[in-house]
Amino acid sequence: MPDDYKKHVTADTSDFVLISDYVPGIVQEIRYYSTYNFIGDRIDGYEEPCSLLTKEAARALKSVSNEVNVMGYRLKVFDAYRPASAVRQFVMWGIEDTDIRMKPYFYPGLEKQELFSKGYIAKQSSHSRGSTVDLTLLDMKTGKELDMGSPFDLFSELSHPDYQGDKITKKQYANRMLLQNAMIRGGFEPIDCEWWHFTLKDEPFPDTYFEFPVSSEYLKK
Repeated sequence: MPDDYKKHVTADTSDFVLISDYVPGIVQEIRYYSTYNFIGDRIDGYEEPCSLLTKEAARALKSVSNEVNVMGYRLKVFDAYRPASAVRQFVMWGIEDTDIRMKPYFYPGLEKQELFSKGYIAKQSSHSRGSTVDLTLLDMKTGKELDMGSPFDLFSELSHPDYQGDKITKKQYANRMLLQNAMIRGGFEPIDCEWWHFTLKDEPFPDTYFEFPVSSEYLKK
């Protein structure tokens, strides 16, 4: 771990909240608490199937939720705050672990090392700063996720938000833009390689990485 990174790691939970406390009706499928993720095991630091964010990001997400609710949609979160220990596990898995059992599901067209070089996995993740969220939209009428043209954590060009090749339909692209535009109006910024990933533009801790488990028990009341 780089020295400058170590200087900015803290276990202070005082500015963090449960997303569900701020966004009523939000749906959560915390993939890194489960074994259905690109590694295939529960990830270090995920002690409870809940999602946490900084208060500022949670307030902004509530605004987004209110907007999409009026449109007939509900937010569904896959990941939010991610402990620095989880990111270290990702890095060690990419460097040393020869296990590729989840390759067919999450990175069928790439080698493990390319997941880092192409930007799908970061060695210092914005998720660990507490104001980044991975999410999609649910249709309230059907209870199903909107078809975005690729599933969450599919590490592929197909998951780039602006991909408009022959493997995505106009409707799938429109669904991506529906999510992206709502998040941008709410104060979040997208990235260029994952349609589900957004970071609060004015994040309160742009240079701080947090190291405490994903669990409501660690939050200060």
